[in-house]
Amino acid sequence: MDGILYPPVGFHFLVAFELPGLTPNDFKFREVSGLTVSVDTEDFAEGGENRFVHSLPVRTKYNELELKRGMFLGSMIVKWVKDAVERFEFHPINMTISLLNEMHTPLMAWRIVNAYPVEWSVDSFNAEESKIVIETLKLKYQYFDTIRV
Repeated sequence: MDGILYPPVGFHFLVAFELPGLTPNDFKFREVSGLTVSVDTEDFAEGGENRFVHSLPVRTKYNELELKRGMFLGSMIVKWVKDAVERFEFHPINMTISLLNEMHTPLMAWRIVNAYPVEWSVDSFNAEESKIVIETLKLKYQYFDTIRV
């Protein structure tokens, strides 16, 4: 059990897009959510068996990935999103989300396959609050692989 940390902290992570022209600021996110996979099932009633219904697995389903960060002007990721929502030019890309240790090396990573933007939003503006502007990206993707580093 050497080298196994339990539990790892959830605040030290890296999001890396496989998109040309990115700067280090493009990888800085404050929150990532939606790394979820579930199994859809289909019910099957067996003739003569009235006590229960068989529930059979049919496919896996992946939630939308949601990324939040301080608004970054001049971001290539936002340009990629704008191409999709304004020009309807979709270019699915792969990306990796890595959970890091105190030495900034990955403990575990998730490789997201063929992600594309479906929503981009900006938090509300409020003259009575002193906070940074947060942008949220929502992405759909085909699936993810868990990579144990």
